[in-house]
Amino acid sequence: MNWLERTIAAISPQWAYKRQAWRSGMDALYDSGSRGRLNMNWNPAATADENKLRVERNLMLSRARDLERNSDVAEAIIDAFERNVVGAGLTLQAKVPKSVPGADQINQKIEKLWKEFSKAENCDITATQSLEEIEEMLVRRYVVDGGILIVKVFTDDKRFPFKLQVREVDELDPLTTSFGGNRVVDGIEINQFGRPLAYHFKKFDGTRQIHGESVRIEADKVIFWRRKTSPRQVRELSLLRTAIPRIKDANQFIEAVSVKERVLACLSVFIKKGSPTGSIGRGVNTTGKGSSYDGMSLSPGMIGELNPGDEVQTVIPAGQASNTKDFISTLIRLVGSGIGLSYETISRDMSNVNYSSARQGLIEDRKTYKKMQRSLIGTVLSPIYLLFLETMFLTGQLEIRDFMQNKELYTAHVWIPPGNTWIDPMKEVNANKVALESNQDTLARICAERGEDWRDVVMQRAEEMKLIQELMGGVASGQNNASDGADEEQQPDE
Repeated sequence: MNWLERTIAAISPQWAYKRQAWRSGMDALYDSGSRGRLNMNWNPAATADENKLRVERNLMLSRARDLERNSDVAEAIIDAFERNVVGAGLTLQAKVPKSVPGADQINQKIEKLWKEFSKAENCDITATQSLEEIEEMLVRRYVVDGGILIVKVFTDDKRFPFKLQVREVDELDPLTTSFGGNRVVDGIEINQFGRPLAYHFKKFDGTRQIHGESVRIEADKVIFWRRKTSPRQVRELSLLRTAIPRIKDANQFIEAVSVKERVLACLSVFIKKGSPTGSIGRGVNTTGKGSSYDGMSLSPGMIGELNPGDEVQTVIPAGQASNTKDFISTLIRLVGSGIGLSYETISRDMSNVNYSSARQGLIEDRKTYKKMQRSLIGTVLSPIYLLFLETMFLTGQLEIRDFMQNKELYTAHVWIPPGNTWIDPMKEVNANKVALESNQDTLARICAERGEDWRDVVMQRAEEMKLIQELMGGVASGQNNASDGADEEQQPDE
C-alpha cells in the first residue's frame, strides 16, 4: 500500500481493502504476475542464496533418502539410472595414436594396468568396492543426494599409491563460514568469482564427530560431481526434488488402498443378544448362566451353539478401489516426465505400448542416460584416469620417456558405455545396413551404441573370416558374393 491507501485503511479498512483489490486486478499485465485472488497465496522467494536454501536442501536430502529406503517408485528410478548409465561398467580404451612407436603395446599395457587398478583392493581406500561398484554408487548418490565427492588419496602402496575416497555431501561442514578471507558456503570455500578453492569436511574421531573442527582439503584433490542449474549455485540439489511430492502421494495412496482392501476382505460377525427373561428390577431371575463369546472366532466347518435368544448378524464391507490403477499411473507419468524417464521404464508396465511407442520411449530415455554418462565421464572418470597415468609413469610401471613432454598423445582415450539392444533387432540391423550403404551413418557410431569399438569389431571379423578360410579351405560366407561377382566379370575376357 502507498501512503494514501494506508491513510484510508486507518479510517476504513474495508474501503482500503477493496481499493487495493481493484488496483491489483487492473495493474497486472500477465496472469502469472497477478496478485489477485487466485494467486493470493502464491508468493515464492525470489532469491537463490545458498544460505537460505540450506534448510530446504537438507530437508529434501532427508526426504529423498527416506524414499530411497521405503519407496518402490523411487527405487525403480534409481535402478533405471544404475542399469543404463553404468550397467556392467564403462570400458576404457587407450587411444595412443599409431604415429607413436609401439602404440599398440603401450595401449595394451595401459589397459592392463587400468584393469588391475579397477579392483577393490587397488582403487578403493576402504578396499571394499571395485571401480564398477563405485560407479554404481556414484550414480545412486547423484540421483538421490544430488551430488557426491571423491577425494584423491595417496598411500604408501608401492604399486598403486593412488586411491579413491568417496564421501557424501552431508559430510561437508556447514558451520564454517569463512577461511583466510574467503567465503565458505556450506562447507565449500569459494573465491570472489564463485570458484571452489577448498572443501571443509566434518572431523571425526572414529565414529564420533568432533564439533567445532573441520578438515580442509584443497579443491584440486577433490572431485565434486553434481549438476549445476544456476550461475550462483554452489551446493547440490537432489534430482528427485520435483518428484518427491508425487512419490510420497503414490506411497500414501497405495497404503490407503491396501488398508481399504484389507478391510473389504474381512468378514465380521456380531452377536445380537435377546432380552433377558424374568421379572423386572432386583428380582431378575435367569434360567441359567449363559456362555460368553469372548475369544471365539470363525473357522471352516465349525459348529457352535448360541445362548437362548441370541442371533448372528454378518457384516460384509462394501465398496472397491476402482480408480487405483489410473491414479497411480498418472502419478508415475508425472514423476517420469519431471525426471526424464518414460512411464514404462519406471513402472515396467508394457501393456499399453506398441513397437513405435516403445522405441520412441527408449530413444528419449537413452538421451537422459547419455547426458548423465557424459557428465560422469567428463567430471569423474577422465580426471581419475589422467591422474592414474601420471602415477603409473612416476612409479616406473609405464616406461615412456617422453610422457611428460607429449602427454596429450599418451593420455588419449575413449570410454565405451554399456551396450543397448532394441526391441526388434532385425529392423534395426536393416536400418543400419541402409544407413551405411547410403553414407548416412558410420560404423563407429553404430558400434558405440552397442557398447563396442568399431576397430575391434572389424579386426575380430577379419580374424574369424581368416580362420574359416584356413579350416574349410575356401572363402568365408561373407565373401561369397564378392568373389562370385568378380568371377562373372572375368568370364567375358576369357
